[in-house]
Amino acid sequence: MRRTASARRTGGTRLGLSALLLMATCAGTGLSSAAAADREPAADPASRPPASAALLDAMERDLGLTPAAARERLADEQRATRTERAARKAAGAAFGGAWFDEKRGGLTVAVTRRDALADVRATGADARLVEHSAKELNAAKARVDKLNAPADVASWRVDHKANRVVVDVVAGHRGDNDVSSFLRKARATAPVRVATVPEGPQTFAAGTVGGDPYYTGNVRCSIGFSVHGGFVTAGHCGRAGASVRGWDGSAMGTFQGSSFPGDDYAYVSIGHGWWTVRSSSAGTIPDQLVRGSAEAPVGSSICRSGSTTKWHCGRLLAKNETVNYSDGTVVHQLTKTSVCAEGGDSGGSFISGDQAQGVTSGGWGNCSSGGETWYQPVNEILGRYGLRLHTA
Repeated sequence: MRRTASARRTGGTRLGLSALLLMATCAGTGLSSAAAADREPAADPASRPPASAALLDAMERDLGLTPAAARERLADEQRATRTERAARKAAGAAFGGAWFDEKRGGLTVAVTRRDALADVRATGADARLVEHSAKELNAAKARVDKLNAPADVASWRVDHKANRVVVDVVAGHRGDNDVSSFLRKARATAPVRVATVPEGPQTFAAGTVGGDPYYTGNVRCSIGFSVHGGFVTAGHCGRAGASVRGWDGSAMGTFQGSSFPGDDYAYVSIGHGWWTVRSSSAGTIPDQLVRGSAEAPVGSSICRSGSTTKWHCGRLLAKNETVNYSDGTVVHQLTKTSVCAEGGDSGGSFISGDQAQGVTSGGWGNCSSGGETWYQPVNEILGRYGLRLHTA
């Protein structure tokens, strides 16, 4: 995301480290990204780094990996992403879900028929026999979605490894009458397992703090990923038609579309001297390392960056989770991670290796004591608004 030359002269350094927090630069020139791309030789895919240096550093810190182990893990996860597509096809209607096994460094696939085990294993995945198919579990979760959840029911999701719909309840409230009533109804409609979380989730927008990436009204949020014509971010950061200001308070663009609650995504078009450049992973260093949006399997490492806490990494815990935020808003089909976040990180990018995954919605905890964070998958946003990532 760029501004005019005069703006760069007065605040070029700050622009590179703040306004571009979640976007790449094009060698510091005023050329459009398309023109810059025409002049750059194509990189040899084999020589490309698996992720930005900042992301690898965060993986080493947050996941306790050596530099070599971080690179090996990303390579294993990329293979697992490819294997999942083949294994899903091989399993057919017997597909019961899949997850990355970090100890084994490979994909495990659940199937409901014994005769599907060999076909799945032929794709390179391990296979496990389960009772319920993914289709059955998704239908069961959809029935739970129709129930009215009390505030102390934090979320519920399909857990393919457990082969159940898992309901998270805030610690100390499982015996509350309204929670007990919800759980009875849920168990009557789905194979349910109950788990406990320390606190309820909340969105990660924040009040205005000078110098951070973008603002709408008195709310500060983070840019997600650059798309042709603008960027994607969280829907709770602004409604369609709302104006967006950049790091310096100047007019930046407009929310062209926004969905929240139910979903949590938005598309912002930009202008006023700002323009998009080829999309990068988030961070204070212009990395130009987003090369696509292939969806990572459950169990993969995942990293997030936002305007408040920068890079943090963790694990992808679950997909298709319904989150009951503490203000009473409900969002469906989010992806759950063990990555921390804080106020102002909303809308920021989640990435696995060099593949865009989604934009930050909310969570619980913080980056001092830890917590969990959910994101809205990016492919749904791109499809909803007919957008294309501005990839490296």
